[in-house]
Amino acid sequence: MFRPLVYVLQRTIGTGDLKVVGADGRVHEFGDRTGTPIIVRITDKRTEWRLALSPSLGIGEAYMDGRLILEKGTIYDFLEVLLVNVSKLQRPGWLHAIDFVQEVTRRLQHYNPVGRSKQNVAYHYDIDGSLYDLFLDPDRQYSCAYFEEDGMSLDDAQIAKKRHIASKLNLSDGMRVLDIGSGWGGLALYLAKTARVDVTGITLSEEQLKIAQERAQAEGLTNAVNFELCDYRDLQGKFDRIVSVGMFEHVGSAHYRRFFESVNNLLADEGVALLHSIGQFDPPTATNPFIAKYIFPGGYIPSLSEVVPAVEHEGLLVTDIEILRLHYAMTLRHWRQRFRAAWHTASDKFGERFCRMWEMYLASSETGFRYQNLMVFQIQLAKSLNALPITRDYMFDRERELNVRKGEPSRSRTQRSAH
Repeated sequence: MFRPLVYVLQRTIGTGDLKVVGADGRVHEFGDRTGTPIIVRITDKRTEWRLALSPSLGIGEAYMDGRLILEKGTIYDFLEVLLVNVSKLQRPGWLHAIDFVQEVTRRLQHYNPVGRSKQNVAYHYDIDGSLYDLFLDPDRQYSCAYFEEDGMSLDDAQIAKKRHIASKLNLSDGMRVLDIGSGWGGLALYLAKTARVDVTGITLSEEQLKIAQERAQAEGLTNAVNFELCDYRDLQGKFDRIVSVGMFEHVGSAHYRRFFESVNNLLADEGVALLHSIGQFDPPTATNPFIAKYIFPGGYIPSLSEVVPAVEHEGLLVTDIEILRLHYAMTLRHWRQRFRAAWHTASDKFGERFCRMWEMYLASSETGFRYQNLMVFQIQLAKSLNALPITRDYMFDRERELNVRKGEPSRSRTQRSAH
């Protein structure tokens, strides 16, 4: 097996039980033989080189293409044993060189003007929608769930996430609400059903727009919820509340000031905004190259040190920040398990290579939240010090109220107009 790869693995794997079968058939053992045994086979010499020189991209591509075969264990097990140990690694110089190149090109990779943003969104969200039915909850919530208690199901945790967000928005009757990046419409519909508000949802995905509009029609909420194909930079008007969940990761750091400028322009003087996004505890770093190439082109995970200065520059007030640490790891575990359970269905429709690519995406994302300092932040923003109560009790009170009601609509918009 390629000697530098053996060198790296020997200095990385201190705990665990990993066996790697090289292209020459020789077995190399790493770790202290504790934990779940994992056996990996590499099919060719070129893959050994790529794994040593560019592991972040090489592992994903080799697994996707069938050149890295898990003979015992799963790709998640393999990534986990690597990342549990990686902090002990004295990294070779060539890996630092690769990191430097990625950092130099970091801002270019997630430069997202209007046209490019739509192309990037279409790449991921305008594929066959049946894919998402294989692993998401029935509401197609494609963002971090909120696990209020141990043993919570994914479906209940996604409802809890919407309830948690609604409580921070502090909604009142008659408010105009903007949902930036409204996806398949679940949050916008939830807000319209739990408060007497009018919601505008904007997306760049034509497939998501179609489904969201169909859902609003089916639920009798077309007078309460309006979905549009629109970039946040092109929208006009004023809104009492603005919410954005799982969209900020597609903005790109070069556009943060423009994003918050738009929020400031669109938000009423006594308005409140809530931003829910994946973030990282570390200083700014380049996007995982596998995710950037195959899953979310143009995507970028921000550090708070990049976000807060942009907020301050545009004159908005940070009124609350909450960090959700392991909630997304738990969400991704549910998604990964559901996807693996539906493997044959997915393979028949999308092919084995696609399934391995998608499993790699879910597994690497989960391990990222468990072992690579990823998290989710919720930042509440306002333009006025008086826009919200001065203690957080209103959030807890509203959340308890919605929990009792379980977020179910008491009346459709059509029924409301009759009262």
